[in-house]
Amino acid sequence: MPVLEPAYQIPSVAEITTSLERIRAYLESAAPLRIAGSVMDTGPDHKFAPLSYPMGVIDSGLLAAAKATGDAHFNDLPVRQFQFYRDHLAQAHATEDSGERGPMRNLVHPTSLDSCGAIGTAMIQARLADVGPDMNEVIQRWAEYVHHQQYRLPDGTLARQRPFDQSLWLDDSYMGPPILAEMGKLTGHAEYSDDAARQMELFYAHLFLPNLGLFTHGMHMSDPENQPRYCWGRANGWYAMGLVTVLDALPENHPERAKLVKILQTVARGWASYQSGSGLWHQLLDQPDSYLETSCSAMFTFAIARGVDRGWLDAKLFAPVAVTGWNALQTRIDDQGHVSGTCIGTTYAADYVYYYRRPMTDDVHGYGPVLLAGSEMIELLRNPHLRIDLRTGAIMANARTAER
Repeated sequence: MPVLEPAYQIPSVAEITTSLERIRAYLESAAPLRIAGSVMDTGPDHKFAPLSYPMGVIDSGLLAAAKATGDAHFNDLPVRQFQFYRDHLAQAHATEDSGERGPMRNLVHPTSLDSCGAIGTAMIQARLADVGPDMNEVIQRWAEYVHHQQYRLPDGTLARQRPFDQSLWLDDSYMGPPILAEMGKLTGHAEYSDDAARQMELFYAHLFLPNLGLFTHGMHMSDPENQPRYCWGRANGWYAMGLVTVLDALPENHPERAKLVKILQTVARGWASYQSGSGLWHQLLDQPDSYLETSCSAMFTFAIARGVDRGWLDAKLFAPVAVTGWNALQTRIDDQGHVSGTCIGTTYAADYVYYYRRPMTDDVHGYGPVLLAGSEMIELLRNPHLRIDLRTGAIMANARTAER
């Protein structure tokens, strides 16, 4: 039997689980749940802020890890966080009623997609899994904010009014549509599912660059023709995660499902084409002199693995992309559960130099995507419709009797 290159070694479920357990243990020690006066404690590293969108992605990752591994301990941190929020809900209402701005304000007065979308997605996923306290009051408020109150372009696309008056951010393809899709699944109300599907189509229509097979990070929609395009990795990753999360939550008979699957197949070709020889992706996807970045690499690995697992992507073409992506991500997880090589928080900017020079470090944005990628790799490896031929290193698809 030929020896496979390390990049093509098929990871075992036990190996992936060990990496996820290390991350969980680190998060348990580093992510605080405490209010100090009028300030939310952000812990010794000052990065794991409760009620932040990166923490929402972490919560989704931990919930996914619990499901994939069968170990309910992965649910412990999200459950404690959500119970903490519930316990302080009355205080948040009282503070808001007094006109003050308290550390739990987002629970009762969301003011942006960042303040509620990712966390709300995780809360609904917990409800659907019957995990943790009932956060329905907050979920309803946040879903209604996204559905009815967030600023939108004239065609209905979720948008922001910074840095320009009509600013479209690809990041919001995760901050908005997933909470809508999960709300549709939770309530059975088609208006949420329809809005989620439409948002993914609108972001694709406005920001996808067919000549590159990639998305640009943002667009000033008052002047869309006269702007440079910057293919920032994590922005493309937000769309990748948003699309497969929406697809997973949509009803099987949703009229837009086939169109969204076709979009996934189109954009996945682009992402796979820009994977580096290391298995990771670059900070600027089309600029190989930019650094290799962890969070977007995890996002693509997660999305492509889920696409293969669900039968939306051809296993023979895309499973090796996910396997080599995960093997490369493993090198960014140390024995203490730290995740390195992640670009820090990044705004929508108007020049390449800004993206090139964003620091790469052990940043909060890497943890949730890596948890999701590892969890989805476990699901993929356990898929009975797929088999791995170790004699050649090929990943083959058995005949599918039904789409998962």
